[in-house]
Amino acid sequence: MAMPSSTSSSESPIPADRDPGFDPARLHHAPLSPGLRLTASDRPGVAQPVPQRDIPARPWPAIASAALLGVILLSTLWEWQMRRIGLVPGDLGDDPSAWVEQRRHADAGPGVVAIIGDSRILFDTDLDRFQRLTGVRPLQLAIAGTNGLPFLENLAADTAFSGLAIVGITELSYYQPGAGRGSGALARWAWESPKQHASLLLGRMLKRRLAMLDDSYRFSNIVAREDPDWRPGARGPYDDVWKMMVTVDGRQSWLWPKLQHDAALRAHARMIWLTLFRFAKPTPALIAAAQERTRAAVAKIRARGGDVVFVRPPSAAPLRPLEDSKLPRALGWDALLRAADVRGVHADDLPAARGLVLPDMSHLTHACAHVFTDVYVRALAEMTPRLRIMANAPPALPPAACTGPNMQAAP
Repeated sequence: MAMPSSTSSSESPIPADRDPGFDPARLHHAPLSPGLRLTASDRPGVAQPVPQRDIPARPWPAIASAALLGVILLSTLWEWQMRRIGLVPGDLGDDPSAWVEQRRHADAGPGVVAIIGDSRILFDTDLDRFQRLTGVRPLQLAIAGTNGLPFLENLAADTAFSGLAIVGITELSYYQPGAGRGSGALARWAWESPKQHASLLLGRMLKRRLAMLDDSYRFSNIVAREDPDWRPGARGPYDDVWKMMVTVDGRQSWLWPKLQHDAALRAHARMIWLTLFRFAKPTPALIAAAQERTRAAVAKIRARGGDVVFVRPPSAAPLRPLEDSKLPRALGWDALLRAADVRGVHADDLPAARGLVLPDMSHLTHACAHVFTDVYVRALAEMTPRLRIMANAPPALPPAACTGPNMQAAP
């Protein structure tokens, strides 16, 4: 005689339609409590449809209104806080597409003046003053944290460029490989999607009205900077460059005024520059290669009727002695001008550029950038026929027009 198994798991399941307690009506008609959905157990042997759940009755308009009010209130508070710390509407920030927008105008003919280089020539040039002196408004193509040489080569490779290139350099940056933080702009110049351009236009429209959209003060960035030891032994957000500039239309940029008045921000910026330049020492091979690349780029531009001049903006102690120890002027600046057969303006050679205010040791204040632009443009006008000081130009500005107490000045 067959004995039944002692384990229930081996028993064959009873088909649903042979189950004495099975009620076919509950497959489709069994009522459910509000808010519950049919499950697989409610429909044995039936293909499972998309789950459905009743939406409970709630005061949805009131909930939506409360949520919207909360968003408006919190956004208003955050905007107030950002303005309180020194951010302003109309600070457009910088973006590769903004650079591309200006770069497209470089092919407009021999009267074009394009400024390329790193953050010093970017912050230290006042485009309005330049235009008042010469009648020409230059294209601002310098980018913070970059090496100006790849951008000089970009202009040299463009057969439509026949204007004047003003190359601002920080020697320890110029003699480094790669384009640094400016590589994104060169990539965007090669290809800019409609989405990227639309994003530039939309962001610009919003930033004209809201200060809180400053990329440097996103909430996530603020939180990350609070802990300087978040990864012991590795550089983190605290050790990166924080907000340094204000940028408006035409990529006109200047040093963020808060650095003049906030001792903690100023000390942080100085720490960053001293750290970065302490480890920057170009090799003889890099120096020789950069000088040869510069010579070739200058020759290409001149062959089309264009010209190139160089500008070395000021820097202040203790950063300046560190720069000189890594790359003396004779090996960096003087050798570059000889190798490329170009002329240039060095801040050390301009008496009117001495004593200007550099809060972070590396960049001039907005007021002193106004003075330095006046000084170096007048000097360049004596070196190249591409620049001419207009007869009705304003008088020269003395250093006293921008100097102030308790600020770090150039030697």
